Amino acid sequence: MNSQDGPAWLSVVIPSFRGERWIDSALTSIAREPHEGVEVLLIDSGPSRATRDQAACYTDKIRIRIFDRADLPSWQAKTNFGVAMAAAAHVCWLGVDDVWLPGRSESVRTWITDSPHCALQLAPAAFIDGDGRPLGIWRCPLAPGRESASALLVERLLVQNFIAAPAPIFRKDAWLACGGIDENLWYTADWDLWLKLASLGPVPYRDAVTVGFRLHPDSLTVTGSLDAADFRQQMDTVLARHLSRLAPAARPAIERVARVSIAMNSGLASASRGRYRALLAALFELACLGPVGIWRYWRDSRIVERVLPRLRAGRTAAA
Repeated sequence: MNSQDGPAWLSVVIPSFRGERWIDSALTSIAREPHEGVEVLLIDSGPSRATRDQAACYTDKIRIRIFDRADLPSWQAKTNFGVAMAAAAHVCWLGVDDVWLPGRSESVRTWITDSPHCALQLAPAAFIDGDGRPLGIWRCPLAPGRESASALLVERLLVQNFIAAPAPIFRKDAWLACGGIDENLWYTADWDLWLKLASLGPVPYRDAVTVGFRLHPDSLTVTGSLDAADFRQQMDTVLARHLSRLAPAARPAIERVARVSIAMNSGLASASRGRYRALLAALFELACLGPVGIWRYWRDSRIVERVLPRLRAGRTAAA
């Protein structure tokens, strides 16, 4: 049996728009892994065939389906389509600019075998720069090797989206049952999705780093945050949508920290463009949280793990 035969146990969804710079790295990283039973779905809406033509060169190396979908311009719509078309019961998605790291395939198969019932499984990710050089590790504030209760994960996840999109594994039926990605959220759609999936039951957190999450100047995080008001509204919308999932006794303290986290994210985005007033105001709000609130923010926001790699990426790009 080769990789083209037999049932798929994992579907990898890759949404793409003008992904010709990155697609070869993404597909090569999958092809280097044991990939029997792994299918790749590339959903491309680019104006030319460049990405699709490169991907077609892999049809004799991996099981891949290529979709030309100019009618699905957003990554959210392409991802929802890809999950709906997936042949496997378990799915992950991979940004066209991200990569699998050695051991990904075998690790994921073990995770699924150990916890086939779980709607969502989480793992850390490595930050990489435009040339694939390591910049740091992005971890979740969870106990590795254990299942986190739904309530605990929601509490911590509401403070900050600490999940790198290419790292998790999720069940296709759970994705469909919760409505998939909200296509009206251009920045926080994945955060909203993780919160929906987290509400379905315990979530294992694995300690293996098996994906590279690429930081580069053309990423959505960088380009989208240029509109400060809309950037903040994206985060406010998700917080308001999921606050009711918190236990009444826990809600006031967590909501306060979560709102400070949103202010910090907005302030950091403004500071990256040379405007520091919002960041100074956010730092004042952070100080007003007191020791317990500051500790909760520090633990759940992963602020150092998120910011330092971006600073390193800026230095390597300028070198």
